Amino acid sequence: MSTSQRALRTCISALTILFLMSVEAVQTADARTLVEVPEDLIAVELATVGMASEGGVPVALLRDPGGGDVVPIFIGVNEARAILMALYEVPVARPMTHDLLGNLLAALDARLERVIVDDLVEGAYLGILELRVGESERRVLVDSRPSDGMALALRTGAAIFVAPKILRAAPDLDFQPLEGEEIVSAIGITVVEATDELREAMGLPSDAGVLISAARAAAAEAGLRAGGMVLTVNGEPAISPLTFLNLVRATPRGEAATIGYWQDGERGAVEVPTDVPEPERRPASGEEVHRF
Repeated sequence: MSTSQRALRTCISALTILFLMSVEAVQTADARTLVEVPEDLIAVELATVGMASEGGVPVALLRDPGGGDVVPIFIGVNEARAILMALYEVPVARPMTHDLLGNLLAALDARLERVIVDDLVEGAYLGILELRVGESERRVLVDSRPSDGMALALRTGAAIFVAPKILRAAPDLDFQPLEGEEIVSAIGITVVEATDELREAMGLPSDAGVLISAARAAAAEAGLRAGGMVLTVNGEPAISPLTFLNLVRATPRGEAATIGYWQDGERGAVEVPTDVPEPERRPASGEEVHRF
């Protein structure tokens, strides 16, 4: 190793220590503490981004598998686009802001374990990032806007949790998909509209249904994969991505959803649990992370 490389490595190590010290300083000085008891937090699934019918404000929709509820979290337009890009798994030539944050955590040997929406103050949702640094079991908490946390969670494969009070306070809100951006992820199945163009290009059947763009966890283990279609949920036609979400929500508590599908010219049905699937860890995006 050359002298310049050793000097660079020493500099990076010093910057890493300073960063971690600043994170701990934030935690102990001006950051919030977790409002809820950790054991009471509820795992939810980020289903989609929609638009509130009244006011036209973007909302992130979190699915609660226990009660079938959807919790709308108001977010900004930029954050809505960042979440949609992650749902679509759009590759980027250069890291965007949330990609950069994920790369930074990876470079510093830190991992985002959970994004927690734990409080609602004067109409504003408050969130916390729960980080683990290196092999330590100790968690570091960092104050965050929920929208940024959710965009980062999708890029890193972190879990999303909410406090019970967030579920209780969820407004009864009418929402609709963003124009031209109807994509839903539920029970490990990500679906988009099966347009006429996609049907023709991919040789899809004319049945009512939605196109599977990704499948993971129990859905993938059951044989569902990208390029197939979800035709029905519990016997009801899934005519759009939001209909698919609502049919999953209507599945009786504790029961699996019966998914009628088309795959490679064959039709069938599988049962998929409605629990929140275990998150899949994702590598840092963008350019390769170099360590010295």
